[in-house]
Amino acid sequence: MPQAPDLEAVRRWVDGRIGGFEGPFEIAKFDVGQSNPTYTIRTPAGRYVLRRKPDGVLLSSAHAIEREFRVQKALAGTAVPVPKMYLLCEDPEIIGTPFYLMDHVEGTNFRDPRLDALDAPARGALMAQMGRVLAELHMIDPVAAGLGDYAPKGDYIARQIDRWTAQYRASQTEPVADMERLIRRLPDERPGMRDAPRLVHGDYRLDNLLFDASGTPCRAVLDWELSTLGDPLADLAGVVMQWRMPPGPQGRGLAGIDRQALGLPSDAQFIEDYCARRGIGPIGNFGFYLGFCFFRMAAILQGVRKRGLDGNASDPLRAAQIGAWVPHFAREGLAALDAPGGIGAGN
Repeated sequence: MPQAPDLEAVRRWVDGRIGGFEGPFEIAKFDVGQSNPTYTIRTPAGRYVLRRKPDGVLLSSAHAIEREFRVQKALAGTAVPVPKMYLLCEDPEIIGTPFYLMDHVEGTNFRDPRLDALDAPARGALMAQMGRVLAELHMIDPVAAGLGDYAPKGDYIARQIDRWTAQYRASQTEPVADMERLIRRLPDERPGMRDAPRLVHGDYRLDNLLFDASGTPCRAVLDWELSTLGDPLADLAGVVMQWRMPPGPQGRGLAGIDRQALGLPSDAQFIEDYCARRGIGPIGNFGFYLGFCFFRMAAILQGVRKRGLDGNASDPLRAAQIGAWVPHFAREGLAALDAPGGIGAGN
């Protein structure tokens, strides 16, 4: 279990560069997030958030808080709401790992897409807001936002398949036959990009959004560790991937749920609304994107499992629970590749 950051060391490093960042401090770790430990810091002047890399030996290019800081700073003032970024510390000597400080955004976070606390009209409005913000993100010009060099040139999907195959191999603990099948099939079945490279979040889902407590405006999009320039349809497929999971605290999905009765959009309706907002036509090869997202998430969860076994996870018990989903994600990835259009009946 990671130790709480030394706030006196942080205060000395800040040294007046953030107004009001003075003790006495109160610190509490957020109970979500398995990648980068995140803390809320209460001071007499207000609250801040500190996000740091985890302890231990890390996989290459993982836990990229420097990229998180950069992209959120670049998005300030756009139609995509993000917290205010204050300072990035790349010196691991201060608290043991690099970290950054950002504003604490007041808002409501929903982990379960069934949205039990809301009525049907409010559920529909919140999901519409989720789709609107995603479309807004994908309409931002990366060059105009100062992010033209945010990713290597070339085929995004091919690059991602190579990256996550390597990450999976580096953290593999036991053979998963369906994952091996995905790794063989994805490179041969990938489509060409239909869009110019756009900013993609990489993990866009309901529990990475904060909403206004009095309504549905999205107040912040969080957790930008996987952001890059690439194919925006992968972000869209990531939303649908999460909804294909079983409902409840583990899967946090909508599989088998009567969405119409709850006022929630079907997969097809969410995709259609997104395309209308962006002014693009129907997506004929959505099954590939969905399969790709299941593959990538399986690789991510395998990394969480390995960190738990190595003793470096933010929450070791939760890491073991999450890691157990790897075979399920691999199996669902293969099913998505084989489904016409990737949109099955009832979704």
